[in-house]
Amino acid sequence: MAQPYSIDLRERVVAAIASGATMREAAVRFGVSVSTAVKWSQRHRRTGSVAPSQMGGHRRAVVQAKARPFIVMRIAQKPDLTVRALQSELLAQGIEASRNTVWLCLRSERLSCKKNRVRSRADAPQDHALSHPLEKASA
Repeated sequence: MAQPYSIDLRERVVAAIASGATMREAAVRFGVSVSTAVKWSQRHRRTGSVAPSQMGGHRRAVVQAKARPFIVMRIAQKPDLTVRALQSELLAQGIEASRNTVWLCLRSERLSCKKNRVRSRADAPQDHALSHPLEKASA
């Protein structure tokens, strides 16, 4: 994972901008992009600090407590529902969730949205008449 720039460099860029240098001049002098200099300057004006915000960390599940039981119930009632259909049903209930969030909820509950549980892959149907061994002709 990428590391944030040092606070020392951030402070020097912001100090150069505060002393009258343009964003471009400060960026070139310290070897950072212009957008980085702008963002650091904005952060300093907004918060009074140039320290980076938190990076990474665990995000709790977005699906609320009432959405999870609804999803489990709907899959029990109609196992061939798609993730997209579940998402639209949640939206009708007033719960906004992305397809990925619905899929992650299904995955955490060890549920599946497969349209046809018999087939393991989506390929052309096999001709089972030819799959049996041919009888030997009696000579």
